[in-house]
Amino acid sequence: MAEITAAAVGKLREMTNAGLMDCKKALTEAVGDLDAAVEILRKRGIAQAAKKAGRDAREGVIAQYLTPDGRSGVLAEINCETDFVAKNDTFRAFCEEVARSLVAETAPDLEAQRVAAVAKIGENILIARHTRLDLTGPGLIAAYIHTGAKVGVLLEVGCGKDATVSQEPFKQLVKDITLQIAAAHPTAVDRSGVPADVVAKERDIAAQSDRLKGKPAQAMEKILQGVIDKYYQSVCLLEQAFVKNPDQTVQQHLEGVAKQLDDTLSIRRFHRWQVGEATA
Repeated sequence: MAEITAAAVGKLREMTNAGLMDCKKALTEAVGDLDAAVEILRKRGIAQAAKKAGRDAREGVIAQYLTPDGRSGVLAEINCETDFVAKNDTFRAFCEEVARSLVAETAPDLEAQRVAAVAKIGENILIARHTRLDLTGPGLIAAYIHTGAKVGVLLEVGCGKDATVSQEPFKQLVKDITLQIAAAHPTAVDRSGVPADVVAKERDIAAQSDRLKGKPAQAMEKILQGVIDKYYQSVCLLEQAFVKNPDQTVQQHLEGVAKQLDDTLSIRRFHRWQVGEATA
């Protein structure tokens, strides 16, 4: 019978993140063969994951990763069963690793990562969704995770000059816009991004309200247009009141910074995710 050394156990633990006793048992079963022990642990991990797969996983976090050059970014929602695990350092590290792997040159094996995490943490874990943004022109990809990691934002802001990206007013603008999106919950950059059927539904709801009963057609149309304009102002990022200065819209603030930088700035696209939306 092969001797199972502490060094071998440590090596296996480093390779798999499994517990010490699990590593020792796997090495004993594999007669000291590291590769065989890894396979044994993987199989056990898969068995554990299968047992836990039917359990609800509605807690969790939003994780992000940005490449150092700010040209690519990822947002991912990873769910678990309890808020206790959602706050656990091991779970958080797994979530960060998932996000980081999504910008790697080779496609990540997310299922293998998930199975290993289930085996290590002991709860059902789901990689609920993930998305990636890559720059479509001069500009910057930015991300923001709100306190508690329940809300995350991924944003692309464009500019006309490459040099603008390194300017402090531009950096501050990008940061402020991510905070705006997290706080004010817009669903589109501008009116063109709001689906026509959603607008039609809002209009229909307003048209059936008691305050419009008996109104002349011309007056009703004017009121309905006002209702729709207010709706756009609530869901379109550029039309929202700027959180840091409500006397301005986000569009007006954007134009002010653009003038300061002598450049053309635009908010190209964004994602705002909240834990639980994907499983609701």
